[in-house]
Amino acid sequence: MTDIAAISASARRHWADGRGKILLAVSAGWFLSIGVRQAFPVLLPHLQTAYGLTLTTAGALLTVLWLAYAIGQLPGGMLADRIGEGTTMVVSLSAAAGSVTLIVLGGPTILLFVATGLFGFTTALFGVVRLSSLSDIYPDQVGTAIGIMSAAGDMGNTLLPPIASVLAVGLAWQFGFGFSIALFALVAVGVWIVVPSRTSDRTSVSSPSLEGALETLSQLGTRAILLITAVQVVANAVYQAFTGFYPTYLIEVKGLSPTIASSLFALFFGCGILIKPLAGSAYDRVGARGALFVILAGSGIALVVLTVVEQFWAVVGVTVLVSIMLGAGTVILSYMTTAVPDAIQNTGLGTLRTAYMTIGAASPVIFGAVADRGFFDEAFLLLAAVIGLALLALVWLPER
Repeated sequence: MTDIAAISASARRHWADGRGKILLAVSAGWFLSIGVRQAFPVLLPHLQTAYGLTLTTAGALLTVLWLAYAIGQLPGGMLADRIGEGTTMVVSLSAAAGSVTLIVLGGPTILLFVATGLFGFTTALFGVVRLSSLSDIYPDQVGTAIGIMSAAGDMGNTLLPPIASVLAVGLAWQFGFGFSIALFALVAVGVWIVVPSRTSDRTSVSSPSLEGALETLSQLGTRAILLITAVQVVANAVYQAFTGFYPTYLIEVKGLSPTIASSLFALFFGCGILIKPLAGSAYDRVGARGALFVILAGSGIALVVLTVVEQFWAVVGVTVLVSIMLGAGTVILSYMTTAVPDAIQNTGLGTLRTAYMTIGAASPVIFGAVADRGFFDEAFLLLAAVIGLALLALVWLPER
């Protein structure tokens, strides 16, 4: 309760000094960006019917979405270093509205894939600058600020996919995507009005070159950055695998109906609305190592317990417990944002995010292959074991 009261008091103080409006605008952009991305899985059956997609082709569409999102991280950081963080957010949100429009207009299957890839790439531009801008604006409470913004993203994950599903079932699949076009445009205007075009003091950036790339990599080669990136590789891989297969696991192994499985999936993300601000506050108070140890250890224990519980309410309880993993990103990204040198912050963050997201994208394939051979429970135990590797890395992680 003390943490919640502290977060509330901090939010009121920041709103009074003008920074709260910026936090609200950035959070609204993240709410929409990640929420609409998570709507793709629930709209996939409708796209399969409309385009005659097989399961393999449908899976390839999601791969295009997430790979484009991973690839877009570095260009997003480079663009922000050149034109400013606020301007990059406006470009991202406006381009996202355009790519969703292409999806809604329909056409050949190849256009669907291209438009989906464009959506993943354009929303990736927002992914880096949301972190660096809040780090610039909240230098003393970066964990709390990123936690609040991340919680807004989980609210988007919780609310927007069900809305998209209802519109697709009640009207047509195009409405499941289309409702977001005006929202993207509205939030883009809000960000343009509220967020400074440049939140950092970086005023000059050299042209891209091999020498510059090597210099960036050398500055990212510190022990702190390498270790926190390794921890994030594990955390992201576990998150991708878990969220990719949890509803299926609940249906096939726990015997729940698709509706109840979807509800528990929404509960998982809903818990993040509370967990992420608390994780950010914990980072500001006790540092990364202590906060991450609790989060990662709790996640590992929950994954083990998940494989042995059978009763419905026990599964509900474990779902709430395993949602603690949603706090890892808040702590890791807060640490990573402050660890990257200011001179290369956007480009450096883009490089790191592209690296760990690309590696993490392989985890669903490996997890699925294990589960496909009848080892669904063992696949979750494997995730718990991998978390153990991240706990070992925390021993050498320097505090900041």
